[in-house]
Amino acid sequence: MTHHSGAAVAANLKLLRRQQGLSAATLAGMAGVPTETLESIESGAAAPEISTLWKLATVLEAPFSSLINKDDGSAAAGGVVVRRQEGPHVASGDGGFILRALFPLSGERSVEFYEIRIAAGYEERSDAHALGATEYIVVVSGAVEIEAGGPPQRLEAGDAIAIDADQFHVYRNPGAVEAVLHLVLRRASPSRSVRDEQDKPADASSSSSSSFSPRIFVGGAS
Repeated sequence: MTHHSGAAVAANLKLLRRQQGLSAATLAGMAGVPTETLESIESGAAAPEISTLWKLATVLEAPFSSLINKDDGSAAAGGVVVRRQEGPHVASGDGGFILRALFPLSGERSVEFYEIRIAAGYEERSDAHALGATEYIVVVSGAVEIEAGGPPQRLEAGDAIAIDADQFHVYRNPGAVEAVLHLVLRRASPSRSVRDEQDKPADASSSSSSSFSPRIFVGGAS
């Protein structure tokens, strides 16, 4: 992970866990993360992978940005401005995938807005988000391939796609230059809790699987 948000991640994760009355071992078990890894993140001794933070955010039913944001409590009159060089962000270990939180930076919201940068030739694999989560992706520059429950969909600058994000999905840059995306994540409604889903019998859980198909919008098409 990059950026100076390591201390913020440690503090935010510990606060969210304690607010929900979970021990480190319990949260780690629910997220499928080793307890030692979770404890290292909370102590600030380890730089967590993006995939690990997503797992924890999903189980905590919290916006991903709530884990990485260093909230100073300030808000400008007339709106909140995030300058180009600002915004908490995390990156893959080799820096090939960078995710910057835009909005919300704090508070409870059902929609999250991110900027993503993917290095040429890089592939990022993402585990399923919370049940019912949907991602709306617009390609700002470069080209990407998005894979979610079907064959890869190639998108160029100006193209957009909506995918069911409560399944394994892949972001891939097949080009020779960096790709920049804007991603809006619509999280599951409170009535479709990931914890409730974990408590369902296996047959009940499988019967509720989504039949959502990727919807692609090509720039310039009517």
